[in-house]
Amino acid sequence: MISHDGKKPICGVATKVVLCIASLLFVASCAVYRPAAPSKRLEIIKKELPAPIGYTIQAGAFSNVDNASSLTDCLNGYGLDAYYFVYKSGLYKVRFGDFATQEIARVKAQELKDAHIIEEFYIVRPDELSLARRGTYGERYVRQELVKTARSFLGIPYKWGAASEDEGFDCSGLAMSVYRLNGLRLPRTSWRQYECGEAVDFDSLAEGDLVFFDTKGSGNVSHVGIYAGDGYFIHAPRTGKHVRVDELLQGFYHSCYIGGRSYL
Repeated sequence: MISHDGKKPICGVATKVVLCIASLLFVASCAVYRPAAPSKRLEIIKKELPAPIGYTIQAGAFSNVDNASSLTDCLNGYGLDAYYFVYKSGLYKVRFGDFATQEIARVKAQELKDAHIIEEFYIVRPDELSLARRGTYGERYVRQELVKTARSFLGIPYKWGAASEDEGFDCSGLAMSVYRLNGLRLPRTSWRQYECGEAVDFDSLAEGDLVFFDTKGSGNVSHVGIYAGDGYFIHAPRTGKHVRVDELLQGFYHSCYIGGRSYL
């Protein structure tokens, strides 16, 4: 049973993925890293831009972020791609799933409620999300909403389930949540996010684009953030650390910057 406050879900999931590819030819500065055969990668990328998300289920109303995180873990155990966020009331809520119709979403939510995994729920329609308003307000509106959503996470100790921080699951979980809350079905992992976006030059980055880093010097994508404009980005540094703003134009993250991606 999920309590609205103070009690944690009875179920959880722990997933650990370890991926380590060593390269004896890797140059010391990760700033010079570029993916192999970029023209071939970009040809694939353009065919895999994220699709709009369908109907989703919203559940929970927690004043404690740990309870929202526990429910997220529980639902991810059922393969439902759950993520938590700060609702406008200041409470933490959880969204999950991606269903073709409202009825399919309702049936799944009722099934979970009958199993005492969630309590009350709300079905979120695609037309409630900012992506659906792009035709009316333009792309800039969607980009501003992406950054606004990312800023709502500032100060929260974001945690992508119980997954390994070694593969950047926390940072990519944050990026995924921000995009799905606005209507785009972004993949879970940072390397998949990198592959499914359209390449953007450093000088052409726009609000809401994702920025990627090789923070381990391994020649692989290991970190991702949401570009906030003016040379700054929002990210989850690592497991349990607070979401924060950092500068992209200088320092550590600039030295390990790999590239930017757009999904609009």
